[in-house]
Amino acid sequence: MPHLTLEYSAGLADEGSMDSLCRKLARCLQEQKEGDRPVYPLGGIRVRALRCETYCIADGAPDAAFLHGSLKIGAGRSEPVKQATGDALFEIIKQHFAEIFDKQGLALSLEISEFSEAGTWKHNNLHARLKR
Repeated sequence: MPHLTLEYSAGLADEGSMDSLCRKLARCLQEQKEGDRPVYPLGGIRVRALRCETYCIADGAPDAAFLHGSLKIGAGRSEPVKQATGDALFEIIKQHFAEIFDKQGLALSLEISEFSEAGTWKHNNLHARLKR
């Protein structure tokens, strides 16, 4: 874990731009540290972007756009760690869309939520593969 899902309005960006953003955000998650220890295991990092074709933003103006990020992390990380993660991710998102933000209506948002291990199922060989 962490899993970051980006939902965005269809006209906001092309696939290449979103691919680039996903890679930057994944790298950001990988670089988060608490002391000298990584905060998030590399094998658990997932970043995905889902293009929304049907939506209505604010007054319905055709040039309005949005991106909402939802980061799910396992419970137990400190508030300063969560704040640092959110700040770092959101800064990348804002920088990525700065030019668009200056030209049209754009709503950017990010939330972090924690979940407990109870009620989750996982089958993952990525951690072992990355140790080799």
